Amino acid sequence: MLAQVHDEPQNSDSFQRSGYDRKVSTRETKKKKVVFWGIEVPKTLTWRGWELGKEMIKHLTLKNVHGKAQKLSYRAPSTPFFFTVFPQPITLNPGISVTLPIVFRPSEKRDYEDNIFFTKAEGEFSVALHGMLPRFCLSIPAAVQLPVCAIHDATEATFPLCNIGDLVSIFAWETPSPFSITPERGTLNPGAQRMVKVIFQPTVAGMHDAIAICWFGDEMKQKRTIQINALAKYPCLRVSVTGKKSGKFQDVLCFGSVPVGTTVEKSVDIFNMSVVDAPCRIERAKDPLLRDYVFSCDVSHGVVPAKGKLVLCIRFQPQVVGEHSTDYFTITSAGCHLETVLKVVGSCKGPSVSLHQCSVDFDWVNLGESLMQTLKMSNTSDVPAYYQFDIDCKGSVFSLDRPCGILEGTTTLTLKVIFRPTRPMNYHRRVVCLVHHQEPMYVDFFGTCHSDTDKPITLQERHLSWYRTNMVRGLTFYPPDILSAMLKDGKLQMDEKGALMLPPEVSEDQPPKEYFEPNAMIEYFCDGVSSDLALFPAHVSVSPREHDFGCCMPGQKTKSLSLCVTNHTKGNVIVAWTPNHGSAFKVHPKICDMPPLRSSTFSVFCKPTEVNSLYAAELEGFAFYKVMRHYTNIENDATICPSWCLTVRLRAHTYEEQKEHFFPQYILDVPKTFPPVVRDTDTYCSVLLSNTGTSLITFSVNQAACPSVLVKPSSGHIIPGGHQIFFLSTHPVDTVFQQHVLPLELNAYPAYTKKIVLQSCGQSLLLLLEGDGNLYFKPLHIGTSSTRMYTIKNCTRLPMVFTWKIRQSDSKILSVSPAAGILQPYEAMAQAWTFTPDKETKYLLQAMVFVKWKSPGSVSPEGVHYVLRVIGEGALGTIRAQKEHLDLGNVLVGDQKSCSIVLLNDGICTLNYILSVEQFITGPRAPEEVHGDPLALELEHSRGTIPARSKVPVRIKVRPARRLRYTWSIKYAICTPRATDLASTKEEQQPLCCVVATGVYPTLRITDACTTGVSSSISKLHLWKLFSLDTLNEYLERDPAPGELIYKFPTRHSTCLIPPVYTPLLLDFDFGSAPVGSEPSLVTLLLENKGVVPVDWAFLFPSDQKMDMEHWAEDVDFTPQELRHMRIHDNQIFSVSPKSGTLLPGQEKSVQLSHRHDFIGIDRLPVLLKISYGHEVLLTFSGMTLEHDQRYVHFASTKHRFSPIAVGRSHPPTQIYTLYNGGSMPVTFEVQLDSIVKIQEKNFQHPVFVCLTRRGEIPPGEAGNIEWIFSPLEAKTYMVDVLIHILEGQSTQITFQGVGYNPSIIGEAATSSHFFSSAVIPGSAKLTVPGQAATLSHHKICFGNIPDCTKAGRLVFLNNISKSKAVAFTWHISSCKENVYIQESLVQYDRDLHEWEKEKERQAVEFTITEKDLESKKKLTSPSVRLSDSAQTENLPEPSTVVRKHKQALPPIKRHSTPSQPPGRTKKGLLLDKDASQVRVKPEPPTPFFLHVDVSARSYAIEDFLSNFALDFPRYFLSRSFSTNPSESEFVDGSRDRNRTDTEPKLLSLAAASKQELEVVTDMLTGVIRSLLEDGRFQESVRKIQDEPIPYFSQFKSEKSAELQDSRQGSMIPSRVSASTDLDLEKDGERKKMSQETTHSDLLESCETFHNKQWREKEIISRQPAVGNLVELVLENTLQNILIEASRGEVVLTARPRVIALPPSPSRSLDLGKTELTLYLPVGALLEEKSLFDKHHSSRDLEDDTLNRSCEMVVCHLCCRSSLVPVNLNHSECTKQRE
Repeated sequence: MLAQVHDEPQNSDSFQRSGYDRKVSTRETKKKKVVFWGIEVPKTLTWRGWELGKEMIKHLTLKNVHGKAQKLSYRAPSTPFFFTVFPQPITLNPGISVTLPIVFRPSEKRDYEDNIFFTKAEGEFSVALHGMLPRFCLSIPAAVQLPVCAIHDATEATFPLCNIGDLVSIFAWETPSPFSITPERGTLNPGAQRMVKVIFQPTVAGMHDAIAICWFGDEMKQKRTIQINALAKYPCLRVSVTGKKSGKFQDVLCFGSVPVGTTVEKSVDIFNMSVVDAPCRIERAKDPLLRDYVFSCDVSHGVVPAKGKLVLCIRFQPQVVGEHSTDYFTITSAGCHLETVLKVVGSCKGPSVSLHQCSVDFDWVNLGESLMQTLKMSNTSDVPAYYQFDIDCKGSVFSLDRPCGILEGTTTLTLKVIFRPTRPMNYHRRVVCLVHHQEPMYVDFFGTCHSDTDKPITLQERHLSWYRTNMVRGLTFYPPDILSAMLKDGKLQMDEKGALMLPPEVSEDQPPKEYFEPNAMIEYFCDGVSSDLALFPAHVSVSPREHDFGCCMPGQKTKSLSLCVTNHTKGNVIVAWTPNHGSAFKVHPKICDMPPLRSSTFSVFCKPTEVNSLYAAELEGFAFYKVMRHYTNIENDATICPSWCLTVRLRAHTYEEQKEHFFPQYILDVPKTFPPVVRDTDTYCSVLLSNTGTSLITFSVNQAACPSVLVKPSSGHIIPGGHQIFFLSTHPVDTVFQQHVLPLELNAYPAYTKKIVLQSCGQSLLLLLEGDGNLYFKPLHIGTSSTRMYTIKNCTRLPMVFTWKIRQSDSKILSVSPAAGILQPYEAMAQAWTFTPDKETKYLLQAMVFVKWKSPGSVSPEGVHYVLRVIGEGALGTIRAQKEHLDLGNVLVGDQKSCSIVLLNDGICTLNYILSVEQFITGPRAPEEVHGDPLALELEHSRGTIPARSKVPVRIKVRPARRLRYTWSIKYAICTPRATDLASTKEEQQPLCCVVATGVYPTLRITDACTTGVSSSISKLHLWKLFSLDTLNEYLERDPAPGELIYKFPTRHSTCLIPPVYTPLLLDFDFGSAPVGSEPSLVTLLLENKGVVPVDWAFLFPSDQKMDMEHWAEDVDFTPQELRHMRIHDNQIFSVSPKSGTLLPGQEKSVQLSHRHDFIGIDRLPVLLKISYGHEVLLTFSGMTLEHDQRYVHFASTKHRFSPIAVGRSHPPTQIYTLYNGGSMPVTFEVQLDSIVKIQEKNFQHPVFVCLTRRGEIPPGEAGNIEWIFSPLEAKTYMVDVLIHILEGQSTQITFQGVGYNPSIIGEAATSSHFFSSAVIPGSAKLTVPGQAATLSHHKICFGNIPDCTKAGRLVFLNNISKSKAVAFTWHISSCKENVYIQESLVQYDRDLHEWEKEKERQAVEFTITEKDLESKKKLTSPSVRLSDSAQTENLPEPSTVVRKHKQALPPIKRHSTPSQPPGRTKKGLLLDKDASQVRVKPEPPTPFFLHVDVSARSYAIEDFLSNFALDFPRYFLSRSFSTNPSESEFVDGSRDRNRTDTEPKLLSLAAASKQELEVVTDMLTGVIRSLLEDGRFQESVRKIQDEPIPYFSQFKSEKSAELQDSRQGSMIPSRVSASTDLDLEKDGERKKMSQETTHSDLLESCETFHNKQWREKEIISRQPAVGNLVELVLENTLQNILIEASRGEVVLTARPRVIALPPSPSRSLDLGKTELTLYLPVGALLEEKSLFDKHHSSRDLEDDTLNRSCEMVVCHLCCRSSLVPVNLNHSECTKQRE
């Protein structure tokens, strides 16, 4: 047997190289070593590079790695090619090595294999010897394990590929998918190594196992395989927004409101919930309508580590102020199989700039003076604002200190506005304030200038309000004087606000128009100049509004521009231009009067002063009614009309031709797209051009290149450090994206043209419905609801409002939440739709969603709606259980058992159910006692949902509280919105299934017990009483008390050395007594689980129940009892092995209890037998240890109870009381009869108690019996205390108790059955102990009730359980004990005894001459002699001449050590002992093994037995009548009268047999007889004894039978012939006629006479007692043979009987063979014995008469035993089988 094996490489030849043995490392050497029983040897020896004809030697090293010396031998290799030194024994001390040379001598080129075998006492092992040729050999690992991989990902691993062969090898790999190996092919030199990579790319999740094949060799025909294992899993990615601490995954990333033009970055965590690395791809949701992506992510691919996360950065850069942006990112993994969607939302916020006032009033100033006012503007947003006032402060009467700049967030800026008039007149200019990413704002600057001569009326803010109202009403084209006249004439009137209006009769009852502040963008672009549209017609216009002079070099001809100013009013106006002294542009004339509806021309001259410069300016002029020059001309303030401001933008440069203009340095902030608007609507955006250089920048936009876009201002200049804000407008008319390209020329140089590219698209209402507008609901149970999420998406860039409308008739069936709401641009919203069918039908419902734009200014098309089709079905469904009856079997009380109930829904709809449980308890308890018990069945969930055509397991837990049968009825109800709880569904509950369980307790029983060691002589019956096993087994059958279940498992719950007791049962386990120093008393108990559940049991010593406590908490003061327990525990006086275990149902386990006899006295220890979830019994282990010379009798109990005896019995039975001598000295006991005499005197001198054994002696270790007779006089209980005196020992008083009963009240059979049933020890042996060689089939034999003068027997088998050794046995009838010996030990004992006797005889005749001076004393007549042995001769101090009488002496006699020899006595001391050396110790017989048999029986007088046990009487006696007339019992055909059994007393023998038993015995016995007659050996035996005299019967001849025999021999027909004729007539009827002279009638008469005589002879013989005993012996041996063969397995008694169909026998005129015999056998004995007549009748060729008589005599006389069942056998079968 392999004791230890070190790890070895997967390819053993990996340590080999070509042509020589490679020197391997120490680690590799260790891997090649193996250890067998402490001997370390190499696993194999290999020769390489050998040559023919040469010897190669290798050394095999054996090392002893064991701690003891090792002896071994070896056998040389079997083949002649390997040989070593001649085998000889090897002895290896610990750590010592020996080297064995192995020579290899090859004779041809081939591979050689052999083994060298080593033999030890433990077994045999070998070392392989190999001689190898050069070969191709590659070494690869047996398997490679790749890391876990996600599907559609790849992992890899490497392994070495080594060429450990002797030749250069090419290799090629053959790898199955999804694995691949690189390199696929290559070449390896001998000893070379290459790392090979395995790549795993799975597409399917699961365990992938494949075998890769490596082909190698010269022709690629050799192969090696490697097992490739890999696991592929699905990844699981979850998205969570960084920073959220809600504990839930957030898949919506909200940026909030972000300033326009800025970029905000936020991170998102992608968590990998799986154990594999997950590669993923991050993609934006593709939408063809979305062009301007404001959300971006730089990461498009990544790998999320297993159980880790990947941080994803998302940037948001909004472009349109006020726009709400929504986008979706898809994280795709596992090859597009798994997707996780991240929703990102954000809004854009811009500046929020406002002017604190809408006008600046300068009142009036004198000519030449100036006035300053302040203007405040605030930015309420946190976004900085770029602003610009569209006014050239250098050429205007109004100037600002900071006309452009940046207004930081949440700040207020105060601007200084200066008014410097140049002429006396009214000044008014509406200045626009442009703000980037915001609509423009307008402010009115106005003031009045007075001179000494001209004093126009002072312009005020109310005048501007009246003017705008009058302008809307079309009255401002008339000068004030005309309006005053009309007012006087009544053609005009004034309204309540002071403005002018037409009279009602003129306006045709139409209300007068009112002025409303227009939209700033519309007002800005609709000026009649930038576009053809104008909010109000111009009163005075100038053309052109802007002009580029181009190149105007100084000193050259001055370029001029003609300005055309047109007066559109009906009054005279004056146009005055504001002079700009520092400007290169001049206008002439500076002032001019213009008649009504006329035009005038002004000339503008460009006069630059510097070359290579840019010039730009804005000309400002004012036109006003001439009548406004003096306030006296104005009669009514309502007719005042402010001046109109005229502006012209001029540009020029002085760059020479072919010379590059100054390069502009700027920043252009332009959006990519126009803000979304409804189609056919204007959309606006702003562009910021910042001059970052130090020079002036001029710009010009060629609107003709892109007429679809309006730009304002289209030209101008930007001072260094300043900026220009453009506003662009377009009018998309289609929903298709349109691209706009605007050329922006800078610094009047075409090369500096920047193309501004923008896109615009008109938006139309577009709502996307999921599933093409179809919503499907699964079939639903009527009254239940189902909710589905349905998604709608806004596919436009504008927010829209949606509203769902459902028909009123469908509102109870269909509902949606939310029914209305706002969808932001490109936002998808999931809505909850609920479907509640109310009848069993199919539904097709419709719902409409109406959408419109959120912006109030947008005009939505009327009737824009979408239709949603909802398809559903209402149905009825039921639930059933897969198993309507579920039996959980047996469940431990207090424990729980779980199982699943499978609920099946066979319908088409999903069902919501509620379960309820009703409990029923049945058993021996009263119903009212268990009525209040709580529900012992717990449902994992009482409500749930079962999808259609599916099943759902419901876990239940059963926890019974009693040992009763539980039945639970589980019902269900369908849950609806109206019935949501158990109470509301009680009326609708339907039965579902029934669950049954039985509460049980663990059942443990002790089924067998035996003793070994010093107490091996104790019988099993006595041991059963010492350990009170009857009481223990009886208690274990009961229900545990509540106190026993406090601790269901063995626990340490005690804080003291003596734990508390919670069990009501206290028992003693008495180990008996033994002398001190003797072997331990060993008791083996066989525990068997008789129950149906596993049993956990444990023997708990006091230390096993004490909790581990700190030393400071221990109580140092111990009681004497605790000290005794500690001594017992420390010295292990008592022990249990094993102390705990688990027994399955029907399983058995032996437990050994031991008591050591180390200390004199009584030892006691409380041990708790704990059964988990069951009983706990306190067992007191007790044992007595005696002194060596102490006489002691061990009493199992001080009370003994006799068997009950009937009053009036004339012959009461003898009863036995047993004593046991547990010491080492013989014990003599005496019974004191004083108390017995007193009892006799009290009962009228009637001997109630009679002691038959008053004195006796008990040998050591044996049991003695005291015989008693208990004869009651009355029906009562008798008690007597008897003192049993032990000579030289202690006396003990025993209380004897007997009960007398009235036989007329209590039957004898009842008391008898109680007596025999009280012996509960097992009848058969189940336990075997070490060293036991044989077992008895029964340890208890109960003969029952038997009558006097009869014999009863029982068959007991002694089985040899040893496989290789024979046993011998000896019975001791007096003590019912059997001594069993090993046959080999007896033979050895006989051999040693014979040698001892021979040695003793030799020593008696052998002498030794001891004289030293023999030569000088030759004349002496008698020399000195003495007996000696060779050993003594050798120890003489000087050599002496030894004269021996025999030719050769025996070997030296080794003296055996005696028990009295003290330890440490040396051999040398023994040799010096003269007396001991002369006497050889006589060998002692081997120690037997004791087998005990307990025998019990109760005898009765025949009369009492017949009166009390009439049915058992035929078992011992046979009643039959003898008839001299054969005709009374036999018919003419020779068959017995079957009906006579009805009248004979034989009915008693059939009373105990049933019909089935009769049939079984009949069939079996028929088979036995047939098999016997078919046996050739039986027929041969019968043939051999034909010439021998008949045994068994000749000695029983009487005189009458002798006469009959003589007369038969002297008759005309010999008996042999007659018998033969009878048989021939029965079988075939083909015999020849016996004689020609004899007639047929004479022959019949002779045969009949002979048959009558034969029958009388058999009757006489059968009445002889010897015949009955003989037949009984035959039957006993027959049954014994059958049972022995059955015990050995040679015969199967339970096999079905064989039925042999025999051909019908021919009819004969005289059928003597049909004689029916009745055979009686014991009921239940199934016979297949074929040797019924082997020992007594063995002839085949015997004459018919002899064969008939032999069969009849044996079979018929079997009826001498009673209680037999008749089996009818047709005698003709013998003749048929014979043929």
